[in-house]
Amino acid sequence: MALRVTFLGTAGAIPTTERNPSSVFVAREGEGLLFDAGEGTQRQMMRFGTGFSVSHLFVTHLHGDHVLGVPGLLQTMAFNDREEPLAIHTPHGTRQQLKSLVNALGNRPSFPVRISEVGDGDVAYRAEEYEVRTFETDHDTRSVGYALVEDDRKGRFDRERAEELGVPVGPKFSRLHEGESVELEDGTVVDPEQVVGDPRPGRSIVYTGDTRPAEATIDAADEPDLLIHDATFADDMANRATDTAHSTARQAAEIANRAGADRLALMHLSSRYAGHTEDHERQAREVFAGDADDAFVPQDGQYLEIPYPDGDER
Repeated sequence: MALRVTFLGTAGAIPTTERNPSSVFVAREGEGLLFDAGEGTQRQMMRFGTGFSVSHLFVTHLHGDHVLGVPGLLQTMAFNDREEPLAIHTPHGTRQQLKSLVNALGNRPSFPVRISEVGDGDVAYRAEEYEVRTFETDHDTRSVGYALVEDDRKGRFDRERAEELGVPVGPKFSRLHEGESVELEDGTVVDPEQVVGDPRPGRSIVYTGDTRPAEATIDAADEPDLLIHDATFADDMANRATDTAHSTARQAAEIANRAGADRLALMHLSSRYAGHTEDHERQAREVFAGDADDAFVPQDGQYLEIPYPDGDER
């Protein structure tokens, strides 16, 4: 089952000629989820081919570089004759501000827009096989981070063992795999645990938005496949990072290590580093516990396919 992350905007508060403000698009089996919508997000979606089939927008906080793209995105969706509702999730106490932004042009969108507030530790969205959870971040305004966490998958079905136990090929295989015991013609009962392995973990993505290093990020998901973390500054501006409620690349890597993240994407780079991301990657890789290439500064338009931990396709 496909899980793709596209980095639509990776700049800090001031965009550059190469980087748009913050936005990340996640496509999971045909469903589109958008995390933040900085200025010009709709153009980035066209440019990088994600499409506009977004069911949920998750806002980390209401600084302009994370939400100024909302009115333009909604207008583009309306021009495309959208009818499906859009759910927007925003931190507690910011719904009215976001509602004003949605209606900034004086016209309500031609499709339903539902805005809900979320707090630390909430489940912002529960889908059939995954959920998007919130966690506490440490920024200078009301803010949250989001973690997309898939449910555990069924254990592998041991067909050979089932046949050894006398289970006939057919519907009883499926019933066992679904967790139901079955009775054979001779009265023998075969239980699922005899032929089904342990549950297998799903995948997870953690997105912090803007934040100082925060303990809650470590617990947002169990060993996330991808941590997308604020890395506004390099070591030369560590004091500035603390003062402005941001993180350095090295601090992001330290959090990634403690969280057990497989990969680390360094986001929200200050414009002072335009065209010069080598220090960010070097400093993160000096402490990152994984492979060096797995701590990186993504380019706008770069995408990642997130595989299952066990390498299976499902």
